[in-house]
Amino acid sequence: MRLAERLEQDGYDGYAYSYPHKTAYRPLEQAVPLTQAWREEDKKRLFLYVHLPFCEMRCGFCNLFTTVRPPEELVERTLSSIARQARVVAECIAPDGVAQAAVGGGTPSYLSELELERLFAELSRSWPVRWSEIPVSVELSPATVTPGKLALLRALGVERVSLGVQSFVAAELAALKRPQQAGEVERACSAIREAGFAVFNLDLIYGQEGQSAASWEESLEQALRWRPEELYLYPLYVGKRTNLEVLGKRPGARRQELYRVGRDRLLASGYRQLSMRSFRRAQVERSSDYCCQEDGMVGLGPGARSYTRALHYSSEYAVAQTGVRRIVEAFAERDYSQADYGVRLDGSEQKLRWLIKSLLRAEGVALSGYRERFASSLEEDHPRLDELLEAGLAERSCDRLKLTEEGLARSDTLGPWLYSEAMSQRMASYAAW
Repeated sequence: MRLAERLEQDGYDGYAYSYPHKTAYRPLEQAVPLTQAWREEDKKRLFLYVHLPFCEMRCGFCNLFTTVRPPEELVERTLSSIARQARVVAECIAPDGVAQAAVGGGTPSYLSELELERLFAELSRSWPVRWSEIPVSVELSPATVTPGKLALLRALGVERVSLGVQSFVAAELAALKRPQQAGEVERACSAIREAGFAVFNLDLIYGQEGQSAASWEESLEQALRWRPEELYLYPLYVGKRTNLEVLGKRPGARRQELYRVGRDRLLASGYRQLSMRSFRRAQVERSSDYCCQEDGMVGLGPGARSYTRALHYSSEYAVAQTGVRRIVEAFAERDYSQADYGVRLDGSEQKLRWLIKSLLRAEGVALSGYRERFASSLEEDHPRLDELLEAGLAERSCDRLKLTEEGLARSDTLGPWLYSEAMSQRMASYAAW
């Protein structure tokens, strides 16, 4: 489909936060030893990601790989397995340096203080990482935040915490099937601010049925009260097998309007836009030499993805609770020294990934960077980009191709539009379970 036809739709084809999406992953015909998968990779600037698939509740919109209120023995077994996996993977790939780290899920703050401390200690034994010397981010939920956990994370060297709030309007939270007690968010935000993290991020969601510009503005105002260093504004998607889909819910028709309301409010409040979703206060800088388009990511834990240039891999993927629980319970029996589930990227797919991950950022694509990495021309490799220029959704200046303001607003159309036909078919044929 040509871009002009795609643009006639509502602009929300899909969230292109990764390419290929995990729905493109399948059992590999032959397992790949990690020693082989990482042999030719630059291992000096790795991203270390740990996935903790545990939550105290399942929100209606959530399609993340997580299980609700797991028994304590499953949490204990999973932490022991992650520690063992960390040792095995480090032995296989021989990392030279970690440039950035994140702990996500799920809800990492679901763990107790002792469990969090144990996790960081185990990783430090296997990986060349000094938590206080690199950007480290941890995701939280309001109900699981305590002053003790926050003090521990600060002492460990965590720079950034991200709190999933989604809305400050009670009726909207109820419609999102997100039970959140009155006062929980206030207490969590206050405790986070008192703990003194360098970067405090808040996540909000817009675009549910019946949401008005006024109610969206109310959530934005409540969020801005805390002067977070970062804000992520996520459009609502109703994914397969989520609770909202089971209930027959759909996103509202005003996502484009609400996006613009949110963007304009944050820009007027002194934030700069990093992508369609990401905003950062103008005075805030984060130091990292990690570049997601160019450097590898090592994922630990059930559901965590790992990226080399030619192979993306993980454990199996599911959304429904029965499937997630089965995969988590089987995680202890996996062979951590090899990849057996994922997707291979040939040269053209590697170029597409680099392009998509670069173009959907506000700074855009460095043409010389592309040429240096692939020894070819961006324009010659991707002639479809001319359609972006013709539509006024991108502009070229000197060494850079970047989206215009309107182009950024249509990121969730432009990302999927750039996907290859083969990968699009692979993703479309995935049977969610």
